Amino acid sequence: METTRRGFLSAASLSAVGIAAAATGINMLTPEKTQASPKKMGKATLAKAQEPLEDFVYDIENGSEGYKSEGGTAKEATVEEFPVSQSIAGVSMHLQPGAFREMHWHSIAAEWAYILEGQVRTTVITPDGTTSTDDFEKGDIWYFPKGHGHMLQCLGNKPCHFLLGFDSGHFSEFGTFSITDWVSHVSPEIMARNTGLPASFFAKLPKKELYIGVGKIAVEPRPKNINPAIPYSNSAHKFRMAKDGVYQQFKGGSVKMVSSLEFPIQQTITSMLMEIEPGAIRELHWHPNADEWQYVIEGKGEVSIFGSHGRVKTMPYSKGMVAFIKQGYGHFIENTGTETLKLIVLFNSPVYQSLSLNDWLNSNPPQLVADHFGMSLEQAASLINHKDGIY
Repeated sequence: METTRRGFLSAASLSAVGIAAAATGINMLTPEKTQASPKKMGKATLAKAQEPLEDFVYDIENGSEGYKSEGGTAKEATVEEFPVSQSIAGVSMHLQPGAFREMHWHSIAAEWAYILEGQVRTTVITPDGTTSTDDFEKGDIWYFPKGHGHMLQCLGNKPCHFLLGFDSGHFSEFGTFSITDWVSHVSPEIMARNTGLPASFFAKLPKKELYIGVGKIAVEPRPKNINPAIPYSNSAHKFRMAKDGVYQQFKGGSVKMVSSLEFPIQQTITSMLMEIEPGAIRELHWHPNADEWQYVIEGKGEVSIFGSHGRVKTMPYSKGMVAFIKQGYGHFIENTGTETLKLIVLFNSPVYQSLSLNDWLNSNPPQLVADHFGMSLEQAASLINHKDGIY
């Protein structure tokens, strides 16, 4: 649906306005717990508040060796590799034709994904005992709530590449609960009693996790389950983000957003496709309700963060790199390259909220703004002519 939610990128939601109203007398760009003025702070508190901003960009594709096998690769960015990203972890996964990420579940995090190249088939079982099998192509997303058993399979005769996002930075893709790992470490006798297969079959299994396996190439149409009587899930785990995301066009770029309002099962993450044209910027803003995690699909740019007490840090990034901005930290993005900067952006909230510096200035009387910066009333009044969003 090419539906436009007017001003959703730059305008504050009603709930965000409520947060701002509740914070009367507090600098909305100050993330520290203490709200005392610097004159009233103790030396230790002030020193802590002025610690330099940590690095907030990481090269997920080249930062570590990750996992490699005949069937595919997986490279992750958790707090171990990317300490600032406490609330969101990411994985870049490639699968070869016939390969599959084995049946598994995650105990501490929900899984979100975006298809970058190729096609993927997923299966998932939900706590109500229903099942779902879906096929995904470039631009589609999926979401599996925490604890739901699922499997990912390259579909067709071409490789696939997809980005996984998890709603906990402490989650590791290499610490999941995998079916081969479990079954191979239960006694053959118990497995025989549990499945009806002979104990001799389980006695021959390798005592290790398969993780990414290689089998026959998956083709369309999808086959029936072993037990076709198991009911199909009524919960949609698939959304066509590139096609049906809430769309907004700007002079310098565009966004397509998917929140829980459009994709109800996606209860812990809001996702966005953002494009910024060469020379353009995503204006100065902050998010009062969520951290922000970015993956660069194409292009290059710079992210600049404001962390209060004069702390500003700018870091460059390019294709295959990720960035993380803490909740409430002011920031902007600039395309410093010659091609469109394309980003996948995740927020650890079911709904999207953003507060724009331009909107904030225009929400005050002109004399008050003029007094803040020593500008004329004419200069203050001219702020209304400047566009919001990406320009």
